[in-house]
Amino acid sequence: MKIILLGYMGVGKTSLSKKLSKKLEIPCFDLDEIIEKSESLSVSAIFKDKGEVYFRKIEHQLFKNFIEKEENYILSLGGGTPCYANNHLLLQNEDVTSIYLKASIGNLVEKLKNKREKRPLIKNLTEDELQEYIAKHLFDRNYYYQNSKLTVVVDGKSKKEIVKEILQLI
Repeated sequence: MKIILLGYMGVGKTSLSKKLSKKLEIPCFDLDEIIEKSESLSVSAIFKDKGEVYFRKIEHQLFKNFIEKEENYILSLGGGTPCYANNHLLLQNEDVTSIYLKASIGNLVEKLKNKREKRPLIKNLTEDELQEYIAKHLFDRNYYYQNSKLTVVVDGKSKKEIVKEILQLI
């Protein structure tokens, strides 16, 4: 079983993958962490020092390599991963269960507004700018996110409820 969690930043992909991992007793991984280990740099340092094109190239290659592994796992993607280098097509692989964790703009603004310092892409945005930024991104990314096999709406649900819903779907 290969489970891939995708969705916008702040939706809870990493924390939910850890909870699912415990329930299913299979390992979980985070694509951004895999990239950071591979490059010996943080994602923000890669963006700053080598640029987004370089990052997306490495991201695609490592995602493709990872998805080809035979063992069972849960993988959480970066928010933009499905939107580049035809990564969204990999979400359709026969042996993959891809799950879009869908959140409303308002929910994402609430989750992210006090965490801007830790997120370079939104660090300098006001709350109004943050809402506009998220709305634009969700609009742009919707097509790619919709390529997942399953969708779970996370608004108004605890992590425990979301995990329970995922387990029922798979």
